[in-house]
This record gives sequence, structure tokens and C-alpha cells, in this order.
Amino acid sequence: LGRLVARDAPHQGLVLECEPLEDIFLEDVLDGDPARPIVVLDQVTDPHNLGAILRSAAAFNAAALVTQDRHAPPESGVVAKSASGALEVVPWVRVVNLARALEDIAEEGYWRIGLDGSAELTLAGALPTGPVALVLGAEGEGMRRNIIEHCDAIAKLPISEAMESLNVSNAAAIALCAAATRHSEGGAA
Repeated sequence: LGRLVARDAPHQGLVLECEPLEDIFLEDVLDGDPARPIVVLDQVTDPHNLGAILRSAAAFNAAALVTQDRHAPPESGVVAKSASGALEVVPWVRVVNLARALEDIAEEGYWRIGLDGSAELTLAGALPTGPVALVLGAEGEGMRRNIIEHCDAIAKLPISEAMESLNVSNAAAIALCAAATRHSEGGAA
């Protein structure tokens, strides 16, 4: 098996030859159920984080994950293993221009909330009752200025001052949970 796969491929004693996943386009996702959140990642490049975010997106019924073609890891064994099956469940939309994709998302009625620990507003206060897109940036750098400018609100998770920030995959899981439970607990209009 070691000769059939890359040296660091996680094969666990089984190798399967399969076709790549079909390309998914943003228009296809936007035609879906607007009650399901969309997760937008700005230059999150760690395949473990991306896989973990896909797993949380599947757990909380997200409509899709949107990333740039560039500055995002490729589909790989590391992403697939970290996603625990979610790579085949959650549509992964790759776009050339993330700012333009956020404009298209807004045109379909989605409220775009960027997560940033320095924001004044909390996520609970920013969540609308309607369609939502959660925008998260890379660890360390966060969202780029142009992406922040394409968000309707910038919000933070209410974490203790004892901790500066959370791992992006943990922040995504918490934000997705908040979006999933907002209808029963209320939120901003």
C-alpha cells in the first residue's frame, strides 16, 4: 500500500481509487435552502482546520463552504480525514474572487457576518432571523480589509479575556451552532 499512495497519506490499510468530487458553483448553492448558513473562509490554508470546519458545517447543516481557488488547501487525504466524511456531504465552492462572491451572496438576501475578536458587537446580537453567511479569516491575520468591507456586520464570540482568540475551526463550530439555534432564541432582524 505504501507504494500506491503518497508517503504521508492516511490509508489505514485500505486504498480506493475514485473520481474527484464534482465542481460546485455558488449559483447552485444560492438556489438552495436560505435557512441553511453559508460558511465563507478568507485564506484559511491549514488543511486540518478546513477539514474540521467542513465537519462542523455538516453537523450544523450548513449549505456550503466557500473559499478562494488560491489560498485554500486542495482536496486531499488530510482534509478528508479531518472532515470525517463531511467532504462528501458539504458542497465546497471555490471562487476566483471572494469579495465578488460575497456581493453575490448579499444579492440573494444573505446577511454577511465577519468574525473578529476586536469587534464591539457579539455574534448573538448580529445574527439575523433570515439567511446568514458566516465569514472567517485566517488565524493570525484574520480577514483581509477588502473582505471586512464586504460584510454587513463584524461580530465577536463572547470569550473570556483570559484567552485572546480561538482556533478558526473552533470559532466556526461555535458560530454555526449559534446560527442553528437562533430561531429558538431570537436574534437581530
